[in-house]
Amino acid sequence: MWVRRLAALGCCLAVLAGCAGGGGAAEGAGGDAAASGPAGPPPASRATITAVPADDAQNLPPEGPVRVTVAQGRLLSVRLADTRGGEVPGSLSADGTGWAPDGPLPLATAFTLDAVAEDDQGLRAVQHTDFSTMAPLHTFVAFFTPEDGSTVGVGMPVSLRFSRPITDRAAVERAIAVTADPPVEVAAHWFGGRRLDFRPRDYWEPGTRVSVALRLKDVQGAPGAFGTQSKDVRFTVGRAQVSTVDLDAHTLTVRAGRGGRTVSTLKVSGGDAGHPTYRGVLVVSEKYKVTRMNSQTVGMGDEYDIKDVPHAMRLTSSGTFLHGNYWADPSVFGTANTSHGCIGLADAKGGTSGETPAGWLFEHSVPGDVFEVKASTGDVVPPDNGLNGWNLPWAQWVAGSALRSGASPAPAPAPAPGQAAGPAPSPSASPTPNPSASPAPATAP
Repeated sequence: MWVRRLAALGCCLAVLAGCAGGGGAAEGAGGDAAASGPAGPPPASRATITAVPADDAQNLPPEGPVRVTVAQGRLLSVRLADTRGGEVPGSLSADGTGWAPDGPLPLATAFTLDAVAEDDQGLRAVQHTDFSTMAPLHTFVAFFTPEDGSTVGVGMPVSLRFSRPITDRAAVERAIAVTADPPVEVAAHWFGGRRLDFRPRDYWEPGTRVSVALRLKDVQGAPGAFGTQSKDVRFTVGRAQVSTVDLDAHTLTVRAGRGGRTVSTLKVSGGDAGHPTYRGVLVVSEKYKVTRMNSQTVGMGDEYDIKDVPHAMRLTSSGTFLHGNYWADPSVFGTANTSHGCIGLADAKGGTSGETPAGWLFEHSVPGDVFEVKASTGDVVPPDNGLNGWNLPWAQWVAGSALRSGASPAPAPAPAPGQAAGPAPSPSASPTPNPSASPAPATAP
């Protein structure tokens, strides 16, 4: 269609150039025309084209305004293109008197706008305009979890963390699509202005292939702040493993498959009465064969600095881990809750053995695996503390989308008192991890 319109534009310009010369008309009319003298100016089209912005406009916002209108006529063609010839799609009004681009324009780009209109006598008018869009003052990107190409457990959400606070959440959310094969409804939920998660109503089905389309380039997420990403992320949901932790019984039951068959039952020690472990659905976000846990990172001075905590799997961003413990009396596992919030299993120093309870579980777990923690005491984990949005009922989750009718983005829930600080050690305690020793659960774009 644009090729035909461009050809029509070229034809129009050629016709106008020929008419302006006058000599061609005299030759075509023969000797009588030549004897009558030069031809007069061609009749002007009554169609009047108005283009916005004005010619040579600069620093135009990406949302414009950009439009073409015509009075006493109708538009035949409009072509908006950058300096490399890339055309911007647009739509013509039903009556043919108006045109506008279909979406925002790229930033820091020069454009040419050419319009052709025709009046009721078939006489044509043309309009040419040059303008450029503004360069961004600030940019933002989304750091994403899980990683592209990864295989994850059935509880893994899509979690995006933005490098700047987002104020136009609807615009940003609209620029992100999360789809699944086989298809399933996926909804978004904002935790404050810097985090946006997506998940289905229930855990993913094993074998699901999930695609995340980030189309944030030139999207204005806040005044003067524009996205820079156009990226696709894909991951696969592996086998189902949803385990149950009963802290009253001091057991961890590993369940696999759609039917949840019991694979193994392990002895654990959870948080004591003063530092109860979070209850609810906790999802593995990271795994470390050996990691450092340091009391200085939680304001407890030099009380402990354990450089080789084995088989550690992060369950919350505030410091709850499921990990191996070689320093406690083995008798506490399966009989007492003695830690300061983490879930511990018997292990050997070094994290090299897969034969210990902690080592076996570590080798049979992947990020996205689910641990459903039950206990008679303790708070339910805040849904934004780690990848634990499953603790919000579906109606509340959906209400946190900026695109849902009548929805207002939910603020980020505050961690429960005492949970963000982390534990002081005891011989059988689960120490708090050193955040600097563990990268944030997100991948750079």
